[in-house]
Amino acid sequence: MLERELTTVLSKEAAKPFIEHLGMQTIGDLLWHLPRRHYRRGDLTDFADIEVGEFVTLAARITNVASHTSYPRGKALQRTIVTISDGRRSLDLVFFNLKRFQLAKLVKGESGMFSGTVNRFNSKLQLQHPEWELFDDLDDSQQNAWVSGLVPVYPATKKVSSLSIRKAVRTLLERVDLAEVTDAVPQHVRESHGLMRFGEALGAYHVAESDERLEEAKRALKWHEALQLQASLVVMREFTRRLASTARPVGALLAEFDSRLPFDLTPDQHQIGDQIAADLDRQHPMHRLVQGEVGSGKTMVALRAMLQVAETGGQSIMLAPTEVLASQHFRSIVDSLGPELAAKLNPVLITGQQPAAERKRSALAAASGQSLIAVGTHALISKKTTFADVGLVVIDEQHRFGVGQREALRSKGVEPHTLLLTATPIPRTVAMTVFGDLDVSELRTMPAGRTPIGTHVVSERQSPGLMARAWQRVGEEIADGRQAFVVCPAIEPGEAERGADLLSADPAGAELPGAGAQPTMADVATTLERLRHVDALRGVRMAALTGAMSADEKDAVMRAYAAGDIDLLVATTVIEVGVNVPNATVMVVLDADRFGLSQLHQLRGRVGRGEHPGLCLLVTSAPPTSTAGERVAALAATTDGFAIAEFDLAQRHEGDVLGRRQSGVVSSLKVLRVGEDADIIREARIAAGELIEDDPLLERTPTLRQAVAALSAEARVALQSA
Repeated sequence: MLERELTTVLSKEAAKPFIEHLGMQTIGDLLWHLPRRHYRRGDLTDFADIEVGEFVTLAARITNVASHTSYPRGKALQRTIVTISDGRRSLDLVFFNLKRFQLAKLVKGESGMFSGTVNRFNSKLQLQHPEWELFDDLDDSQQNAWVSGLVPVYPATKKVSSLSIRKAVRTLLERVDLAEVTDAVPQHVRESHGLMRFGEALGAYHVAESDERLEEAKRALKWHEALQLQASLVVMREFTRRLASTARPVGALLAEFDSRLPFDLTPDQHQIGDQIAADLDRQHPMHRLVQGEVGSGKTMVALRAMLQVAETGGQSIMLAPTEVLASQHFRSIVDSLGPELAAKLNPVLITGQQPAAERKRSALAAASGQSLIAVGTHALISKKTTFADVGLVVIDEQHRFGVGQREALRSKGVEPHTLLLTATPIPRTVAMTVFGDLDVSELRTMPAGRTPIGTHVVSERQSPGLMARAWQRVGEEIADGRQAFVVCPAIEPGEAERGADLLSADPAGAELPGAGAQPTMADVATTLERLRHVDALRGVRMAALTGAMSADEKDAVMRAYAAGDIDLLVATTVIEVGVNVPNATVMVVLDADRFGLSQLHQLRGRVGRGEHPGLCLLVTSAPPTSTAGERVAALAATTDGFAIAEFDLAQRHEGDVLGRRQSGVVSSLKVLRVGEDADIIREARIAAGELIEDDPLLERTPTLRQAVAALSAEARVALQSA
């Protein structure tokens, strides 16, 4: 029933704005457009969090009404300002030439819902010509259905207001029987967990007579989403386990490598190494995600797996998102292997920016099987790049690649083992929800010799003079023979670095988003020029590094920096991963409040990688009590990336924190919140496992099967297999 066209229950005229401006085509599209919040009659919206440029629906009380008539060009123009309040703050509604009967209703003391786009005039927030509806104006049926219970407020736009959505939903609910909606959650699962039916829950979420009824509906809808997600992941996991792969047992190469290591592996590296060794020795493909702190030794774990695969003549290919990182990995692997093992395995680097002759030599070595390790960027995925016997695919910073890219790389071999790496710690509930088809390992212990990184907030707002001391501190480190990074969010004025996890300006700052010019972000070009004139940095050798530079330019700069020919590198987030310069001890991050926490944590990991302690200075103008200020302070308070990831998840939506897996799974969430609903996710995981163990292709639960197939192409392929 939910697939029926919207025009079968609404007139074409009534359905038109929903189709044109919200992209809704079906009954299900409208019913899944769930209220953002619910108000009781008398509840007022807190105005503290509204932003200029945002389309809002506010529940508020009228505190003043003032009208003034002027005569521009001889015509009467009545301007009415209605002041509304949340009990502490006020906002103006501006109307021109209101009809007399409308003006008669807008009187002091009345409460209602007011919808419009927030703007600022003479330093005061206002809505111009908002849509409005007073609570006392609702007819008897509306009062019984909405006001005596909870009033839903919907995500809206300038073209389609919350009020019009509410009316359309009310019409729809009067004309359809939600008992006819089929349920993806099987009856025995609903009964064992005390869940209302899906159709009933959808209706109750829109029209709830009580808080208890709303919570019951919300729980049922969360379960509905969680079961579909977990069933999709379990289906994909079981499908992988049915595939045939070549077993790669441990042999002499790995033992030889371990015997020559000049350091001891960490306990986590030992444990995860044993897990991977067992995975590789099985005759179905490994699918494992290894997440770990910056500098925790993920590359070493991957290299040991490559040596195990090489024992049987299998090749390993390692995909990195940037030229800088790919080159770094290649050099690290060659150095770690040593001359004798490097000669046996013949590692090659394959990137799109290599000279043609060099790339051709590397590609031939990979295609002939002479090279048992290939490291590169997207050039590895090219149809022109072939391999003799791919046994292991390693994807570093996996969140930067889509499903299609990962599958294209895996297709280079016959069901090769897959190892995904990420230095962006993923909260446990996110990993369980988004990567539940993988085995997940965590590297938490750090290798010996890593020095602690001291992190401090430099507040330009509280103490502008601190910046002079910050540059002086940088100069002191350089004078002692060490090196520094200065990180900016932008390349040039107004040009942000591609791929940077940048957040909007903090609403508590001097300017609100949309209130005219945005606060400028620090950029590499301007910062580099300014630093050349800082007294504390006189004579310091400086250079820039950004994503806009060519691969050769970036590589030349990084080589010069690694060799000590550059003292201070002014860069964007292009240095976020893979840059390993042990002599770099200090980093200054300008406009630190504009970055996501995980990215800041990654950046911080570029210093303190040698014998000297690292220092990270987070420069911000955000008020300490603002959301942005609290975010930066949280990073300064801990170096535990997993704790930082949990804090970030609590502040931001999981899709923002993690990025989309690009399988459609994360983006489909409506009410399930992985940071809050761990218990439901765990219960749904158990239920999904039991259902699929009993019915692998979900043939006895066709509605769940259809929902799972719709979630991702991977799950659809798995369900279509015999």
